[in-house]
Amino acid sequence: MKATYKKYILNFKQPSGTSRGVLTTKETYFLIIEENGKKGIGECGLFKGLSYDDKLDYSDKLQWVCDHIELGVDALWNELREWPSIQFGVEQAFLSLQSNNPFVLFPSRFTESTKAIPINGLVWMGSPEFMRQQIVDKIANGFNCIKIKIGAIDFKEELNLIAGIRKDFSPEMIEIRVDANGGFNSTDALSKIKQLSGYKLHSIEQPVKQKQYDSMAGLCEKTPIPIALDEELIGVINYSDKENLLQKIRPQYIILKPSLVGGFKGSQEWIKIAEKLNIGWWVTSALESNIGLNAIAQWTFTLENNMPQGLGTGGLFTNNFETNLYVKNGHLWYDDSKKILSEKIINQLEVN
Repeated sequence: MKATYKKYILNFKQPSGTSRGVLTTKETYFLIIEENGKKGIGECGLFKGLSYDDKLDYSDKLQWVCDHIELGVDALWNELREWPSIQFGVEQAFLSLQSNNPFVLFPSRFTESTKAIPINGLVWMGSPEFMRQQIVDKIANGFNCIKIKIGAIDFKEELNLIAGIRKDFSPEMIEIRVDANGGFNSTDALSKIKQLSGYKLHSIEQPVKQKQYDSMAGLCEKTPIPIALDEELIGVINYSDKENLLQKIRPQYIILKPSLVGGFKGSQEWIKIAEKLNIGWWVTSALESNIGLNAIAQWTFTLENNMPQGLGTGGLFTNNFETNLYVKNGHLWYDDSKKILSEKIINQLEVN
């Protein structure tokens, strides 16, 4: 068995705004394992400025993984506790290598094209006109759950955008989620959440920056809108620390991004603790390419969570990879009639 890794730069079709800034490119890495002439591929979805393992020696650690690939998936995963995106890539690559089809990691009715995954329509930050047009487009394309990134433009403008949706669509018709990406101050977060609550929102993600444990716990206790932790989970590695965090803050939901929290195994740890504490959860991608998104979607389907998931990011890039995934009427589908060749994917990596 041997392994190599490749760096790849994904280019956004248009600049995508969050409260942390505007994104134009996304750096990611791929781990390729080969054994007996067969290849497996996994994506190490590093997110610059956000991933816990965004470190100068990231490529050195990937090379270490390649040099020690014979240790196997379980031993490597345990050695990579502080490298969650590489943990995710290792899990995928071994599943891909062992599968009859390198891109069918979790066979199910989803990969058989008989069932789909409900997903939310993502609305990026920008001018009010740009955000309003995105909302109109998502609703026209059959989404009944809209996720709006807030916290960067004028708050009154954001309220007006949400009010415009509610004027035409009841909560029963359109579910609205908002994501502040930590963009509120702890001093005014509750006031803003109370103003948002008048529009009957499903939830608000990460209203204040992570590691403000007392502030976040107070918000979760007093909030009129369910709060979902997102960035708060990043860098919490040990099982006992995960338990302590959720027991301290007691959020209504947590959001699982496998690239950021240790892949499938790390996500399963969070789910186990959350369910014990009666905390809801859903899964979201973290701007992976179609390789990582495909793996996350297939895994998510096996969890049997019927809430809309955050998996609609496959169409964001100009140079993404060919995929079996497609979006129709607010659902993510898998086209099992389409045969994707791993050699073609690897050749695309080689010429990047």
